[in-house]
Amino acid sequence: MTAILQFGTSRFLLAHADLFVSQALETGQAIGRITVVQTTDSPESASRIAALTTLDGYPVQVRGLRAGVPVREDLDGRAIERGLSASRDWAVILDIAAKADVILSNTGDRGYDLSDEDTAERMAQPDRVPRSFPAKLAALLLGRWRRNPHAPLSIFPCELVQRNGDRLRALVLGLAAEWSFPPDFIAYLKEKCHFANSLVDRIVSEPLHPIGAVAEPYALWAIQRQEGLVLPCVHPSIVLTDALEAFEDLKLFFLNLGHTVLADAWLTGGRPKSETVREIMEDADIRARLEAIWRSEVLPVFAAAGMAAEAERYIEEVRDRFMNPFLDHRLSDIAGNHAEKKRRRLQPVRYRGRALPHPLAQPLLSAILESDDHD
Repeated sequence: MTAILQFGTSRFLLAHADLFVSQALETGQAIGRITVVQTTDSPESASRIAALTTLDGYPVQVRGLRAGVPVREDLDGRAIERGLSASRDWAVILDIAAKADVILSNTGDRGYDLSDEDTAERMAQPDRVPRSFPAKLAALLLGRWRRNPHAPLSIFPCELVQRNGDRLRALVLGLAAEWSFPPDFIAYLKEKCHFANSLVDRIVSEPLHPIGAVAEPYALWAIQRQEGLVLPCVHPSIVLTDALEAFEDLKLFFLNLGHTVLADAWLTGGRPKSETVREIMEDADIRARLEAIWRSEVLPVFAAAGMAAEAERYIEEVRDRFMNPFLDHRLSDIAGNHAEKKRRRLQPVRYRGRALPHPLAQPLLSAILESDDHD
């Protein structure tokens, strides 16, 4: 029986949470296998669902550096037992949702957008498939509650949204109120449905066909501790924490900030259109500027918060990730929406630096923030 119901067919999940569950199943440390649901009409998603249905597992090629040493591992993901389509298999999905212990999701950048088509009248028709993911989840949880009003459920959004569990929970509760769902169901949502805030991190650089992925060695799934939460598995890359914000800050102000600093150099420097992160890191001047920002303009902010050791370790890991000889991470992909990324990734750490008892000089970050945008 399916223990985990997953929304989204992304290659990221194939090489992240799904692979963790597969590896944990081998040692008896996973709660069960996964059914994957295609939520959109994307031909690529449909192709992945077809492959998951017909093939026995899929490959994950792990390529990169670990402590400066090249890593090449060929792994097999075997946790997925079948793939379904929301538009075609809704009745089956409703049945699975009523019995599963865990729901996972990774529905893309706009996965939490609501749809005007998801009206109370539409939701009153049990055979009609809601359009948006939050509406689909609300309908599935209502069906589960009707069958067993006391069965708890753990929900793990993996979208890159800050406090993603709180955000998704608020959306589902808002829809339930808007559609006048029963008060007892709304109480069930609040008391028995555990929406986890989490941070996922792994660069999954390319798909394999018909199914599979190429991924870096580094992987993290940091999950905020919560009473009643049931994890899909136990795995070395899964960290249960009371301080999720610390993991978020490390990723934002070293990895994400680093990407934006490199993208700024690429945008302003007349560099090759196809240049990758690894290639621009081989430019001694650009790499020295990035290292100076990390060491002199960001690290002191973490040191002031008592996180110097954690930040030092994370810089070493990020450097390995940026220098990955197997990863073609193009700067053109990173440079999109550059002005907004500068605001989100650079501005907050500059504010923190200025707020220290001895305000931190951050001339390199300031120069990037105050330069003209190149979107």
